[in-house]
Amino acid sequence: MNPLNRLIVAIVQFMPKKLVWKFSKRYIAGATLQEAVDLVKGLNKKGILATLDVLGEAVTNKDEAIKSKEEAKCIIDKIISENLDANLSIKPTQMGLSINSDFAYEQISELVSKVEEVNNFIRIDMEDSPYTTLTFDLLKKLKEKYNRVGVVVQAYLKRSLDDIKDLNKINTNYRLCKGIYIESQDIAYKKKETIRENYLKLLEEIISSGNYVGIATHDEYLINEAYKMIKKYNLSNDNFEFQMLLGVREDLRDRIVKDGYKIRVYIPYGEHWYNYSIRRLKENPAIAGYIFKNLFSFK
Repeated sequence: MNPLNRLIVAIVQFMPKKLVWKFSKRYIAGATLQEAVDLVKGLNKKGILATLDVLGEAVTNKDEAIKSKEEAKCIIDKIISENLDANLSIKPTQMGLSINSDFAYEQISELVSKVEEVNNFIRIDMEDSPYTTLTFDLLKKLKEKYNRVGVVVQAYLKRSLDDIKDLNKINTNYRLCKGIYIESQDIAYKKKETIRENYLKLLEEIISSGNYVGIATHDEYLINEAYKMIKKYNLSNDNFEFQMLLGVREDLRDRIVKDGYKIRVYIPYGEHWYNYSIRRLKENPAIAGYIFKNLFSFK
């Protein structure tokens, strides 16, 4: 992180929440589910899909985890009642994975059973490395009973190729991303080019296996290379989609739609927006430059 961005990150953490919201609102739908629903409707009108996620993770007790599950149920109900072209993303620690694996399985199983009934889908997000194996084990157990559930694989982790080869055996639906958590160089690639190379290697491994993949990136180079791979394997739109975060590289997002490909935007919302904003800022210091321009602009 360059010195200016480091300074901005430090300053932002002491700013009033109302001021932090000025830059956060670009990346977060709002504090309520209805705000997220309204945003999804607008995106759907543009031919853009969505995945909804209520912010919060690493809950510390079962009551919190159960509350998170009930909120997730409300999202599913809203997707159906409002006829949204959207699905649900959940964090396993939000559902209790850091408390007990069996408890988390029961929680998530209840949600996956619900989406199976209404022909929707749940994406289990990936968190930092202590939960990687636990999350994949959770997916494998769920896949013994359900189909409408998928997972995230991170390209900066050195283990990911072996994980994909293993998960391909159970017809996994993937979101492939670079990875955002700060990990040791013992387990994670650090150089931009190396991560890009591994991303494309993993993408080809998934595509050649015939499994569905969400190509989650804002990197124009990777998007262009993915286009080439799509043509190489003559993929139909039933085999893949592109995915992006809300408020990031909307120019690329619109180009992908124009080119006739599906794209899904991640829509986070909830009362924990502040913690999410600060974490995103720490993990992606490039956002600090955006904050600087906006906070010190007279426009």
